[in-house]
Amino acid sequence: MSQEQENSEFITHDLFKKRWSTRAFDASKDVSPQDLNECLEAARWAPSCFGAEPWRFIVCHKTYEPEAWKSLLACLAPKNQEWAQFAPVLLMVCTHKVFQHNDKTNAWAEYDAGAASVSLCLQAAALGLMSHQMGGFDVEAVRKSFAVPQDFKPMAAIALGYHGDLAQLDEDFQKIEQAKRKRKPLMDIVFAGGWDKH
Repeated sequence: MSQEQENSEFITHDLFKKRWSTRAFDASKDVSPQDLNECLEAARWAPSCFGAEPWRFIVCHKTYEPEAWKSLLACLAPKNQEWAQFAPVLLMVCTHKVFQHNDKTNAWAEYDAGAASVSLCLQAAALGLMSHQMGGFDVEAVRKSFAVPQDFKPMAAIALGYHGDLAQLDEDFQKIEQAKRKRKPLMDIVFAGGWDKH
């Protein structure tokens, strides 16, 4: 399964092994409001520039907001819709493009929204939930469907739920799910005191 890390170089907390981006969700197993709120609480406590907390999460729970869930699913790219249809919760992460305290452009808003999103995903992993962040969606469709103000930017969709049966996925997706996780070596991404220095 994809949670197996092929080329780890150092020991990390088990939480980082549990968090991986599955496409196989169990449509029959719901996410409780308590677990969902704990994930959102983790996102709330993410760091941000000036403490601006620019992120906003549009939460579409299939059980409680079925029409909103359908609307967000329809905003996703067709290939994402194929598997995201089984996730009981879909979220849209947006970020405020300007600082509220001075109305100047927040150049770090997207970075901060990413920090909040990974916080949510790590909390999900701690609860035994699976998450998958997506960039494949129609921004203008999201704006129209959810009345997103122009000073906010839709950044990513997140599918949330419990791990499901791989058999519900097409063959290509099954292969991806079964592949080992691999990352670039540390020496390719970490420099000592200057660019490309080791």
